[in-house]
Amino acid sequence: MQHLNHLSQSQQESVLELIKAAADLDGVPPIAEHVLLHLRHGGDKADSHLVMEKDGQVIAYAHLDKTDLVAGPSVEAVVHPKYRGQGFGTQLLKEAITICGDKTRIWSHGDLSQAQSIATSLKLERLWANLQMSKQLLAIEEITSKYLIRSFLPGIDDEAFLELNNKVFADHPDQGGWSGDDLRVRVNEEWFDEKGFFVCEDKGKLIGFCWTKIHGAQTHSHEGNEADHGHEAIGEIYVLAVDPSYKGKGIGKDLTITGLNYLKYQGLGSAMLYVGVENKPALNLYTSLGFSDFGSDVMYRVRG
Repeated sequence: MQHLNHLSQSQQESVLELIKAAADLDGVPPIAEHVLLHLRHGGDKADSHLVMEKDGQVIAYAHLDKTDLVAGPSVEAVVHPKYRGQGFGTQLLKEAITICGDKTRIWSHGDLSQAQSIATSLKLERLWANLQMSKQLLAIEEITSKYLIRSFLPGIDDEAFLELNNKVFADHPDQGGWSGDDLRVRVNEEWFDEKGFFVCEDKGKLIGFCWTKIHGAQTHSHEGNEADHGHEAIGEIYVLAVDPSYKGKGIGKDLTITGLNYLKYQGLGSAMLYVGVENKPALNLYTSLGFSDFGSDVMYRVRG
C-alpha cells in the first residue's frame, strides 16, 4: 500500500478504470463527482491518495481530503469488484484512519452491504445520509412562474451564478466555495449542455437555478473480452438553488418542473436526484413532484 500526494499518469488511469468497473457493477459511482473531476483534471491542491496495486493495476484506492479543519478529514474508498471479500477495503480504511486521525469521516456511496459490514467491523458511527430519489417522467407539466426562467449563458452568467451558488451552499463542503475554475471544469465536461441549465431572474438579478445532467445512453466496452453494453439514459436534477430572500415563492418548484420538462423533451423516461435527509423543505418539494427514494449515500465517522 502506498500513500501518495500525487498519482502518476498510469496510476491515475488505473484508478479511473477501477472506479468505472465498480460503478458498472454496483449501479452507483463509488467516488463523489467532485473527487472524480479532480482525478481527471490533475488532482486537488491538498488531497492525497492510498493505492494498493497488483500486476501494475490499482485494485483498491482511497481519496483523502484533510482540508476541513472543523468537520474533519473526509475519505472515499473503492475496491475493484474482482478483489472484494479479501480484506482490502478494511486494510485501506484502517490506514486512512491512521493517517487522518480520530475525526475521520468516511463516505459510503449507495450504502452497499459490503460497506455496512466494513463500517461495523471498524466500529464506525453512522453520521448522516443523502437520499437518492427518482421518478418516472410521464408527462410535460405546466408552470406559471411570474419570474423569467431561461437557459444559462456560459461566460455571461458565470459570475452571478457563482455568487448565488456560494451564498446558498456556504455550509456545503462540496458545492460551496466554488471558483471560476470549478465552474469551467464542469462546463467543459462531455455531459454539459447549457440548454439544460436553467436560471431564474428577477429584474435582471439571478435568484435561482436548476442544473440538469444526463447519464448513460452510451454503449461502451471494457478492456479484455467483456461484451459491449449500454446504460439506459437517466436524467438528473444535478443542482437546485434559490436565493433565501425569495423563499416561499414557488421558485424551486417552477425551476424543478422546468428541468424535468427539459429531460422529458430529450426522450428520457426517468429522472433522479440527491438530497440530504435533513433538508425537509427540499424533501417535501421532491415528494410533492412524485419523487421517491431508492437508495442513499452515507457519511460515517470514527467514534470518539
